[in-house]
Amino acid sequence: MAANGRRRYWGIVVPLMPAEMIAASAKQMEDAGIHGVYAIQVYGPPWIPLAAAATSTGRVQLLTGIAQAFARSPFETAMAAIDLDRISNGRFILGLGSTVRSWSEGVFGMPGYGRPVEHLRETVEVIRHIVANAHTGALGEYHGKYHHFDWSEFYGSVPPLRTEIPIWLAPVRGPMIELAGEIADGYCSHPIWSQRWATTVAQDHLRKGLQRAGRQRADFHQCIWQWCTPNRDPRESIEDARACVAFYAGVQQYQSYYAAHGFEKEALQLQEGTRRGDYMSVAHLVPDEMASTFVVTGTPDEVRRKVEPLWEVADSMALIPPALSLPPEKSMAYFETLAEVFYAEGAPAPA
Repeated sequence: MAANGRRRYWGIVVPLMPAEMIAASAKQMEDAGIHGVYAIQVYGPPWIPLAAAATSTGRVQLLTGIAQAFARSPFETAMAAIDLDRISNGRFILGLGSTVRSWSEGVFGMPGYGRPVEHLRETVEVIRHIVANAHTGALGEYHGKYHHFDWSEFYGSVPPLRTEIPIWLAPVRGPMIELAGEIADGYCSHPIWSQRWATTVAQDHLRKGLQRAGRQRADFHQCIWQWCTPNRDPRESIEDARACVAFYAGVQQYQSYYAAHGFEKEALQLQEGTRRGDYMSVAHLVPDEMASTFVVTGTPDEVRRKVEPLWEVADSMALIPPALSLPPEKSMAYFETLAEVFYAEGAPAPA
């Protein structure tokens, strides 16, 4: 049973296809009973595929999973959210994450990363202010630690469909989970969360954040994401998980997270190897136990059994193959297996 009494799944739309193919894919998922579709931001912004998906669907929720909060002005993010909410007739959810400093400042060239928790708090505050008030022409000025705006010559925009658009955060560790519980409408967990982290550590921090704001668990949506490689060959399942783990463990900013799981030595080795080459070249350094801690590996039946306990805390789930580290044909094969195992309506819970 899901935490909210109903099992809801999310599918993904990607900007690697023409618009008509994105639209057809989203419609197919809607017809199959998917609760919502999301678009990730690796490089380009996630608004584009979601706009295409909105044109062919009428029920599914549309989520940026995630939009990198510090890669653009909060004003631009707010306006994009207003547009997508209007285009989709009020089905949009703004998913925001801080990403890591090396990407925000290095890859995107955006200075001022600062302290990500307080920076994201301020960014959410600005976005909500703009969504609620931009159409009135009375935005005034805003002066925070990270953002300064002078809207004295801004004369107002078209009224939004909703003046309150849901915002979900994308946390990894405790302080960001607590921030989500305090200020957000929900979270989409980072897919590198282990099952232990999702069901115990995250829940402790979520309760702290909710209590800080005087909120109830029912006020908050937990969307649990998990990398999954359901494969009839268990060895191949683990092999296909290694590079995904190496990609994240090779980032210094995630070191404490891996250390909390007992894999600090391996994370340091992967960081060093990534500096000298790339994450694919050091994937073989990821031991079996580490691969299976951060990716749900095994046969389809084993993957299903491993995922089942997550429904004790999840309101919805996104179960996804590690597409960034696998060839497209293998990713599609895993997508098909996940659909067969999980997404069929009425599928019974495992014994």
